[in-house]
Amino acid sequence: MTIQVDGWFTEEWPGEKSAISLKLVRKLHEEKSRFQRIEVFETETFGKLLTLDGLVMVTDRDNFIYHEMISHPALYTHNNPERVLIVGGGDCGTLREVLKHPEVKTVHMVEIDERVTRVSEMFYPDLTESNGDPRVEFFFEDGIRWVEQAASGSYDVIIVDGSDPEGPAAVLFSEDFFRHCHRVLSASGVMVGQSESPLFHLELIKHYHATAKKVGFQDVASLHFQQCTYPSGWWTVTVAAKDQSVAQFREQDAAKRPFKTRYYTPAIHRAAMAQPAFVEEALK
Repeated sequence: MTIQVDGWFTEEWPGEKSAISLKLVRKLHEEKSRFQRIEVFETETFGKLLTLDGLVMVTDRDNFIYHEMISHPALYTHNNPERVLIVGGGDCGTLREVLKHPEVKTVHMVEIDERVTRVSEMFYPDLTESNGDPRVEFFFEDGIRWVEQAASGSYDVIIVDGSDPEGPAAVLFSEDFFRHCHRVLSASGVMVGQSESPLFHLELIKHYHATAKKVGFQDVASLHFQQCTYPSGWWTVTVAAKDQSVAQFREQDAAKRPFKTRYYTPAIHRAAMAQPAFVEEALK
């Protein structure tokens, strides 16, 4: 639920009786796609704000944290991530980070709502700067159906950059979807998805771990980071590996990465896997 009063954008989190507010300068864009309402605002201190159906998706100020953490840990967990599938991620920030890895040879980006990508190209040129990279192919269709129909072993890394587990997006957290992801991954494949806030959504994180293990992933770990514009300001992504410990990643390669990051480092990667006591207890 969102409210716009006296120049403030407020996203309410009714279940937690809390909210976040950003001071607005003006509205830059609004449209209704086939799937959702897309709005872009200019804020006083967080730059441009992209919302979908009134929920914060991206701000100029803090999006780099999320985009780096949903991409680099998973790619450095895999020994040779040549073939990558991104489900969702219409703002293309995750795609930009993935394409920074020189070992990546092909990326299939499957986003159901093309308008999110086109609006992002209009207002977020930094996030979409790699959209013309010859290694990427865009498919504007249902990512769930794409995974169901994909050939077994066809990807090394799957990144599920989806929205909250409500409505159609709830399927992205289902056992059936996880089972297809496991099948579609190569023998040493890695899957990562956004897994919400441990303060607000601990049951979802427990479900994610249990489901990943049930369908055959050998190891699962949630990585924690701050994301001040998302519910509670504390967010996670969860990495699942088919044949190895998630704690083992190419740390030397990450240290020598041939590109700049603003948040991700090997030390951040390792530290993010440390679990608070209440999360550790919940995941036993």
